[in-house]
Amino acid sequence: MNKNTKQPRYDLLYEAILKLKTPEECIKFFEDLCSITELRAMEQRFQVAEMLHRGMIYNDILEKTGASSATISRVNRSLHYGSDGYEIVFSRLDEEKGQ
Repeated sequence: MNKNTKQPRYDLLYEAILKLKTPEECIKFFEDLCSITELRAMEQRFQVAEMLHRGMIYNDILEKTGASSATISRVNRSLHYGSDGYEIVFSRLDEEKGQ
């Protein structure tokens, strides 16, 4: 059960995402699934998370992304106290880069 709602998660969505094989397939799927505004917000949050992961400071992130300080703070909280989803992804991306 999702902690933010009383509705159960729709796990088929996450299984569907795992079936995508290329960035191009992901782009097509998410463009069909989300509005442009939703996509840009997710892209911006992920960019903020990546910059925080690399150790950048809030002011530099704000300047480079245009994200609000509230968004940066929320993403930072997720990085430190969330479900470790960002950590899983960044660890795997770093492995692929040989870092």
